[in-house]
Amino acid sequence: MKRIVGLMSGTSGDGVTAALVEVWGRDEHTRVRILAWDTYTYAPAFREEIFRLFSPRIGTVDKICRLNFALAEEFAKAARRIVGKVGLGPKDIDLIASHGQTIYHTPSIPRSTLQIGQAAVIAERTGITTVSDFRARDIAAGGQGAPLVALADFILFRSRRKGRAIQNIGGMANVTAIPRSAKLQDVFAFDTGPGNMVIDAAVKKLTRGRLLMDQDGAIARRGQVDVRLLSWLMDSPFVRKQPPKTTGREEFGEQFAKAYLKRAKSNGMRTADIVATATAFTAESIAYNYKRFVWPRCHIDEVVLGGGGTKNLALVRMLQDRLRLPVLLHEDFGIPSEAKEAIAFAILGNQTMEGRPGNVPSATGASRPVVLGTICPG
Repeated sequence: MKRIVGLMSGTSGDGVTAALVEVWGRDEHTRVRILAWDTYTYAPAFREEIFRLFSPRIGTVDKICRLNFALAEEFAKAARRIVGKVGLGPKDIDLIASHGQTIYHTPSIPRSTLQIGQAAVIAERTGITTVSDFRARDIAAGGQGAPLVALADFILFRSRRKGRAIQNIGGMANVTAIPRSAKLQDVFAFDTGPGNMVIDAAVKKLTRGRLLMDQDGAIARRGQVDVRLLSWLMDSPFVRKQPPKTTGREEFGEQFAKAYLKRAKSNGMRTADIVATATAFTAESIAYNYKRFVWPRCHIDEVVLGGGGTKNLALVRMLQDRLRLPVLLHEDFGIPSEAKEAIAFAILGNQTMEGRPGNVPSATGASRPVVLGTICPG
């Protein structure tokens, strides 16, 4: 058994989620027990610094260099806090597995990716061996470096009786399809398009920064979906692209949100209608990808939702209406939605230390299974 801290900072860039888990075994025989988890939010000014890195125009090399170390200090603090939460100390922990903060990701050829949050700092501050930089090896093997949670989804959610679609809705949205009685090679996964990213950007802009998200989907529930504008959004080439595929802020970030808001305002739309239509875009893009790329390949009995989007009641309702399948939450399986990706990277860290592959080529498009990550001894 290993005690592992998984660390995750997603595309929302609002904080670092830490999950402390016990892990037994490896590959499909891996078992996991959650001891504790929490999300430690960044100070608003620090979050703004991170967001500046997402822009090629202002995310200069000096800022990237400095934040690479500053973020690692935040990750190290989060690791120490989650360990202390259950009365343990660094000597009780075998490993930290840190995803880092993605600041740029280009899945088109030539492929590249960059996650920051220097592992040497984490290992030095905690005294715990740290694995980081998980995506690079998959890209080196011809993959897109994402989605990397397919193995964890298989371990946590596979079933002999039911085919399941594990749908994450974070900043971006991705699905892992697991046929009933699946073996790992039967699993496939890909990004479906935006999750909360376009919704959050619209809310922030329309409220002049007073709100950063549509809490509980309250704004969207007051609005009406503009069908013509939704059709324009659905013309996004990525949504209709054949898997394997992965995307990020480069596709659906600031420039995309600006173009959407400009078109919406020129149509004289109300704030609630703009947010409702952005919300419908997430639901519609997920449903479209199921119809085109999931259902033709495997039978799905139920959808398991995770990520911050599960708190958006308007989004969940729209998704249920479009998919017409039973929709469960990660919590129904004893897994906190917010913590799932941190748990997933703890599982990948275990694979690395066992010398076992962590990627799933049918998800990322890699030429072969490879061991992921770089190890920095504690």
